[in-house]
Amino acid sequence: MIKRLEVKTTAAAQMIDITAQVKGLVRAQNMSAGMIVVYAPHTTCGVTINENADPDVKDDIIDNLERLVPSGARYKHSEGNSHAHIKASLIGASVNIFVESSTLVLGTWQGIYLAEFDGPRQRSVLVKFIPD
Repeated sequence: MIKRLEVKTTAAAQMIDITAQVKGLVRAQNMSAGMIVVYAPHTTCGVTINENADPDVKDDIIDNLERLVPSGARYKHSEGNSHAHIKASLIGASVNIFVESSTLVLGTWQGIYLAEFDGPRQRSVLVKFIPD
């Protein structure tokens, strides 16, 4: 089974914590054990797991990806968003997360993020349920 989350981004580049929404989907499915795949079907945003305790971590990720792959650099792609494609490739399009006792198996400080690099936009995040 696949469920869809809709996420509205509000900036050109940002990381949006979607952990609570994903947990809600897992609860609603009553899946006691297995795995989920959280996937962004887009080429200019991604999904990652990282620290959700200190908001500076999100800023550091965005700032340093911009330093590594600047939005103002010269690229061949005519749409002007090559930087977003490259950043999304570095982050990746999906994460796999174990589910035990109907709970996501995440570390103490971990959260699930949609990483936007070409916003603001309306984004979809798909969650595939793979029960044991």
